Amino acid sequence: MTGSTQTPAALVLEDGRVFRGSAYGARGTSLGEVVFSTGMTGYQETLTDPSYHRQIVVQTAPQIGNTGWNDEDDESARIWVAGYVVRDPARTPSNWRSLRSLDHELAEQGVVGISEVDTRTLTRHIREHGAMRAGVFSGDALLAGGSVRPDADLLTEVLASPSMQGADLAGEVTTRSPYVVAAQGETRFRVAALDLGIKSNTPRQLSKRGIEVHVLPASSSLRDLLAVEPDGVFLSNGPGDPATTEHATALTREVLGRELPLFGICFGNQILGRALGLGTYKMRYGHRGINIPVIDVATGTVAITAQNHGFALEGEPGQWFESEFGAAQISHYCPNDDTVEGVRCSDVPAFSVQYHPEAAAGPHDAAPLFDEFVGLMQRAEGKGGR
Repeated sequence: MTGSTQTPAALVLEDGRVFRGSAYGARGTSLGEVVFSTGMTGYQETLTDPSYHRQIVVQTAPQIGNTGWNDEDDESARIWVAGYVVRDPARTPSNWRSLRSLDHELAEQGVVGISEVDTRTLTRHIREHGAMRAGVFSGDALLAGGSVRPDADLLTEVLASPSMQGADLAGEVTTRSPYVVAAQGETRFRVAALDLGIKSNTPRQLSKRGIEVHVLPASSSLRDLLAVEPDGVFLSNGPGDPATTEHATALTREVLGRELPLFGICFGNQILGRALGLGTYKMRYGHRGINIPVIDVATGTVAITAQNHGFALEGEPGQWFESEFGAAQISHYCPNDDTVEGVRCSDVPAFSVQYHPEAAAGPHDAAPLFDEFVGLMQRAEGKGGR
């Protein structure tokens, strides 16, 4: 049964803190890294974003599920979050596009959640102590012999789960075989997109600009990319620790060496940075939401962006550095904490950003970055490239 507020549930954090509430979605156990998202809308896109693989997502917005669930807004073929934490779930969805309730969809896809949690207190705890391993327990996973299992037993399960640091997850979310998203209208360019956890709206945004997108598995070689005869290469978003992406980083270096136009977002930004010699680190609690400011150091322009990352590149806002492929700059940063939000190369046609220009349901301040990528390919074409 779904939608019941009578089944107890518990969220257990690795530092021993326990939050109690009611079962939401499927019953059972979910283990992962607990993180919070400040988005006030777009929960369906969040849940189906492969970048959230193996994370338990806390929604800071108090009411979730009001618009139900439809079959059009998914960013992938399934829900990827490990678990879900909300305060006040909608009793009945109210939207003309809704086909079923969020609670029903979570249950159908086996996602264990918890509701009626004080998410404000929980979010403050994560901000103060950092993202950490956690577990959601409900139904038989919480009860033993009619009694609630001791917190110590639940904590033991949490502590036995793997950490996000050192997690190599892109291979778990990538496509198993290549596929093509056709250009809308006349085909202007062809792009090879390395799927590290790509969202559906990314090829869609490229397609709108007359780009034929060949989405390739994360394990693809340079030969696989070149077989597409691409005008440009795209590095997608994705989950896990960028320090584990030795193959994708080496492939990016090969692409840079051939001076193919390259654009990366989120995980792709971290991979480009590592290919240029920058390090990465795990953030205290990351950036997740649709209201995060970013400053372009070249223009001083501020964009309000959607983000989802728990790792970041090392560097200072505006910093220039030398790489094997020439000069490059830390091109964007977040004024909240000076986190690196973008890299741009001077001597090869490559750039990347940490945020999401394809964001659905928005904001759309960064959408012109796709046009910048088109500009790179146009200039390469003018030099006789592919």
